[in-house]
Amino acid sequence: MREIVWNIDRLREIALDQHGFVTTSQAEESGVSKATLSKLAARERIERVAHGVYRVPQVLSSHYDRFMLAVLWTGTPEALISHESALDIYGVCDVNPRAIDVTVPKGKRISRRSGEGYRIHHEDIAEGDRTWREEVPVVTLARAIEQCMLAGTATYLLEQAAERGLAEGLIASGDHSRLTEMLRGRYGG
Repeated sequence: MREIVWNIDRLREIALDQHGFVTTSQAEESGVSKATLSKLAARERIERVAHGVYRVPQVLSSHYDRFMLAVLWTGTPEALISHESALDIYGVCDVNPRAIDVTVPKGKRISRRSGEGYRIHHEDIAEGDRTWREEVPVVTLARAIEQCMLAGTATYLLEQAAERGLAEGLIASGDHSRLTEMLRGRYGG
């Protein structure tokens, strides 16, 4: 019994920083085997929520769980939330994405099942365009707005995001000026 508690403690430690989730590879790195994960799931001490991802129920859920799950589901350490989903995380406009946008490096192919509700983008994101929001890896707001411009998100939403982003200190004034010019020129306006 002590071994189960000890393994749960290890998993909880990881899950606390990831909105309650832990991947199989993270568990193995901490000394919890795949077989042990299976046993813990069978005993309902943890819940398998996606291929290679488990939820530790002792960690409270939050609004950001779905974003963290999307990133971990990819199985790619460089994965991060992007595009309209990044705007949603920042809470700077009235965007309502139909799926969670996740960006992985260009050469990475995702072959996992159960990815319904995720839009996978392939792009190499520069280190300066990566950040964290509520413990979830995400592109910077400026980069998200640029991605959304290319993806066809409505201009009024991107203008709203740029203005609120500047007001909340999420975008530097130089980036705001650059983005505003790009948005003005978007449709010849």
